[in-house]
Amino acid sequence: MKPEELLYTKTHEWVHVATDGEGNKIATVGLDRFALDALTDLVFLDLPEVGRAVEAGQPFGEVESVKAVSDLNSPANGEVVEVNAGLPDKLESLPSDPYGDGWMIKVKVTDESSLGQLLDYPAYQKLCEEEA
Repeated sequence: MKPEELLYTKTHEWVHVATDGEGNKIATVGLDRFALDALTDLVFLDLPEVGRAVEAGQPFGEVESVKAVSDLNSPANGEVVEVNAGLPDKLESLPSDPYGDGWMIKVKVTDESSLGQLLDYPAYQKLCEEEA
C-alpha cells in the first residue's frame, strides 16, 4: 500500500479500509513512518487477541522503544478479526515496511461513522509538519 492511499489517525496509525466478501468493512491498521521515526529503536509490541472489541480513539495495544512507551489507538469501533501475530518477534520489519508487512491488526468495523475522524493524506501531512 502507498501512504497516499491510506487514512490516518491523529495519533499516527494508518488505516486501509476495504470491504470483504460478506460486505463488512475491514480496517487494516498499522503505525505510520512518522511515528516509527520518532520512536526509533523498538523493543516491545503488545497486540490484542482476535475477538477483542475496540473503540475509535481508544488503545488496542502498545509499542515500546528505547525512548518511550506509546499507546496504539483503534481508528474505528469494531472487533479485532486478525492480528499480525509474528510482528512482535520481528520488530525490524516495522520501520522497513510499515505499510506492508508492518500491519498490526484488522478490525471488522461495526460503526462506520467512527471512521469519520480519520485524516486523508494531505491533512495528515499537515499534522506531521506541525508536530515536527
